[in-house]
Amino acid sequence: MFFLETEVPMGAGGLISLFMPFIIVAVVFYFMLLRPQQKQQKQRKEMLDSLKKGDRIITIGGIYGEITALKEDYVTIKVADKVEIKVSRSGINSVLN
Repeated sequence: MFFLETEVPMGAGGLISLFMPFIIVAVVFYFMLLRPQQKQQKQRKEMLDSLKKGDRIITIGGIYGEITALKEDYVTIKVADKVEIKVSRSGINSVLN
């Protein structure tokens, strides 16, 4: 049984090759999941910070409206004639052009 009697040298090269699959998975995880998510969060924050009176928006719940007033943590949107609602800034999904 020759294959049982051989020793595998565990030097620096052996240690690196042992951890190489974990390093590759970590790099792929970063570039496929974490980096795009951070980019998307940055774009959303910029969109929420650039809101202004008169912008037409869609809320996360699907309500269309026009911003009539802005406060630090919420906005007031007009959804119909004489109908205005207050919505948290984080509840805004997108700004319509």
